[in-house]
Amino acid sequence: MPDWSPDTWLIAAGRSRATGDPLNVPPVFASNFYLPDDRLYSRTDGTPTTDALEALLGGLEGGRALAFGSGMAAAAVVFNGLPVGSQIAVPSDPYHGVAGLIDEGEAQGRWTVRRLDQADTTAWLDALQQCELVWLESPENPLITVADLPTICGAPRRAGTVVAVDSTFATPLIQRPLDYGADIVMHSATKFIGGHSDLLAGVLVTRDDERYEEFHRRRLLHGATIGAMEAFLTIRGARTLALRLERAQQNAMELATRLEQHPGISRVLYPGLPSHGTHAVAKSFMKGFGAMLSFETTGDGARASAVCARAELINHATSLGGVESTMERRAVLAGQERIPPTLIRMSVGCEHVDDIWADLTHALG
Repeated sequence: MPDWSPDTWLIAAGRSRATGDPLNVPPVFASNFYLPDDRLYSRTDGTPTTDALEALLGGLEGGRALAFGSGMAAAAVVFNGLPVGSQIAVPSDPYHGVAGLIDEGEAQGRWTVRRLDQADTTAWLDALQQCELVWLESPENPLITVADLPTICGAPRRAGTVVAVDSTFATPLIQRPLDYGADIVMHSATKFIGGHSDLLAGVLVTRDDERYEEFHRRRLLHGATIGAMEAFLTIRGARTLALRLERAQQNAMELATRLEQHPGISRVLYPGLPSHGTHAVAKSFMKGFGAMLSFETTGDGARASAVCARAELINHATSLGGVESTMERRAVLAGQERIPPTLIRMSVGCEHVDDIWADLTHALG
């Protein structure tokens, strides 16, 4: 990687720069290629578009990247490679899709699970001595809890233990887990990296060449290759990640501060607030606090649902990380029953902060 800042890398990386080539990487709609050549088939070898995407994201994280058709496809490749009988450590309230994958494997007898409080660093350090896979999700979805990644990822571990970090909420601009000692970083590029709510994509990044080849083989066998258009859109979205995240983080910090003072709110979860349980940990190593926050309304779950329905600017929708603000009550989703019934997760977008706030105050009544 040249001596560029991450902001510059996002804009400059993954381009051919050969005379006559297009300035922007085009989508290459092809399943197969003329032989003889090293590139035979797009499911096996990708396309020039996926090559550019993987160069862009791998350099950003400081490793080698593989792109997948979704974040869940990327996560499944990690879990499905575990030997039968493995023990895994996961957060107590992870992303519900990953939670479902974990529950399914547990029910099939493929692994046993230790569910740990994300903030309990001692428990995670113990898991490093017991488990085949330690899967961290930081910041955690939807409680926005931050794990002490430098301490956990850099600690001694049992031989063969793999540490993976779902860093979707943070993006590579806020933290780079490989630098702390993690073996694998996963992103749902559907979210902040794509940034426009118009694609599905996932990525795994590692510095271990043998592990990279193993993931490549599993991607081939599982049919989890990203499509040409999705790869193109992910590159296009990533070009503006630094600009979008800067604005969205500023908005999130301001909104979290105002929400703490609102009489209709009982709790705000945002690591930039001194009141947040993992604020000190986040401040110690993260390069920002992100654009995700959650808050609990006063009253019951019906009132929280009504708040989401009354919003006019903030979109009542799932997923996150787009230029537009979204929010939803998470407890209504299957697998999220442990989430407080009045909790609303909000993905703060790039609108003017005063317009978002006016809409929030209107929705809160």
